[in-house]
Parts: sequence; C-alpha cells; structure tokens
Amino acid sequence: MSNPDRYVIKVVAESFFLPEQSDEDEDRYVFAYQITIINQGEVAAQLISRHWIITDMDNKVEEVRGKGVIGEQPVLEPGQSFEYMSGATLETPVGTMRGSYRMRTAEGYEFDADIPEFVLSIPRILH
Repeated sequence: MSNPDRYVIKVVAESFFLPEQSDEDEDRYVFAYQITIINQGEVAAQLISRHWIITDMDNKVEEVRGKGVIGEQPVLEPGQSFEYMSGATLETPVGTMRGSYRMRTAEGYEFDADIPEFVLSIPRILH
C-alpha cells in the first residue's frame, strides 16, 4: 500500500460573479473562479483530467469531464502550485461546484485530488 503522505494535493477555489456577462431577465448568471492547486506531497504529480459537479439552486446538476485544465496538464513538483481562472454559467443566482482532479505520478500511479465544494453566488443574495 502506498504512503498517503506522498500524494497530497490541496485545491483552493475562489469565485466571482460577472454581472457584465450575466442577464437576470434571461436567467443567465455567469461566474469566474480562480483555482490554486498545491502539491503538498512528496512526489511530483501531473494533472491529467478534471471532473466537475455543478449544482444550481433548483438542484439541476451538470457534470463536466475533460482532459487537463484550460488546455494544460501541468506537472507539479513537491511544494509547487498552479493557478488558473475559468468560468461557469448557471440558470439561478446561486449554485455550487465540487469535483476532483485525476493526478498521475512519474511512476504511473494515479490518484484523485478532491476539489472541496465552493459557492457561486451573486452579491448580497447569501447572508
């Protein structure tokens, strides 16, 4: 069995509402989010794919799977981090995102790095 301390990837997310791209009359709410992926483990790992679960206020769920992030499959050495911005569009003013990144070490060992749930919300709707 592998030593779990060798494979520790921390994911931090921050979301932003984009009012200039949104249209409340059309139930179109656009959000950007910044992701920071930090390799806190002992071995280098490459991000090979992503799996997102996006849920809106009406409990409509969209799952997104794909290779890499923003067209990249970064390799993170121990202690390194990688940041990127992306976006999501909802039909409600509030929703959540969570998921995982599939990581691969140089030896070919694969593991999932959890993306903790974070909220997408227009300002002043949640107290």
